[in-house]
Amino acid sequence: MTDKAAPPIVDAVAIGRNEGARLEACLASLKPQVRRLVYVDSGSTDGSVVAARRLGAEVVELDMSLPFTAARARNAGLLALQQGCQQKAEFIQLVDGDCEVDADWIPKAQQFLASSPKAAVACGRRRERFPQASFFNQLCDQEWDTPIGEAKACGGDALMRLAALQEVGGYRDNLIAGEEPEMCLRLRQAGWTIWRLDHEMTLHDAQMTRFSQWWKRSRRAGHAFAEGAALHGKSQEKHWVAETRRATLWGIAIPAVILAGALLFGWWALLGFLVYPAQILRLSQRMGPASALLTTLGKFAESHGILEYWWNRARGKGRGILEYK
Repeated sequence: MTDKAAPPIVDAVAIGRNEGARLEACLASLKPQVRRLVYVDSGSTDGSVVAARRLGAEVVELDMSLPFTAARARNAGLLALQQGCQQKAEFIQLVDGDCEVDADWIPKAQQFLASSPKAAVACGRRRERFPQASFFNQLCDQEWDTPIGEAKACGGDALMRLAALQEVGGYRDNLIAGEEPEMCLRLRQAGWTIWRLDHEMTLHDAQMTRFSQWWKRSRRAGHAFAEGAALHGKSQEKHWVAETRRATLWGIAIPAVILAGALLFGWWALLGFLVYPAQILRLSQRMGPASALLTTLGKFAESHGILEYWWNRARGKGRGILEYK
């Protein structure tokens, strides 16, 4: 009688900064499901490092004299997992420290990747823990609900094949946002596939209760659009070119044309701004009035991020991470 093959080894990397009780819930949910658990801390002052060690995680403290990004933190965690252990894991669960991992997620995702040799990434349903706390949290919960099946990208939580990550060089350290879609693009270009499974994966706590938080998050998205398009806009799928153009059109070009018209032809040209209420009414038929309003306003925040990216690039400077909470 032959012995059954041992299941693939799964390790985990969690990243965070001042997540408090959320981090403890995250690590406690991961610990029973993985062999090794690495927590990468980015300058916490709330006792996160002590709590992580108490919960049995290996801790990597980033050198905060260097620019911090989530991508850099994830790479540091991956590097730590590849050191000090003779038998490398086949799969790595990546997770943000404000997320609690479903007890059944890793076994299900592991089974899928083990049976799909060209699949590099498996992600599932991320949900907001408190969607009722604010309309902005509700929007996040809707954003996480992406179609099931083969996908273009994943978010910050996903089970990944270590060999695939190593093949493409991991995350791009200097991206302040949009690091997962950028890496997934490189994975797909290398012949790997990305999958969204019909399984619960994580509970996330956005803690987004104020308009200013939503605005900053949208501004960060615009920065990611511009940088992603600059990096891969000439690729076959024109990565984030359409998103950048759309934000630039509604947030910069249309207002500029209307204001120029008012200067040249008189105040009546300002009636051109009625295009925005018309856009809100059009979108309301598909997504409801509140979502339509924020989608339209969001183009101004996104265009702010786009302008910021190109201004910094023209000066040869990068931008530090843009946090909304």
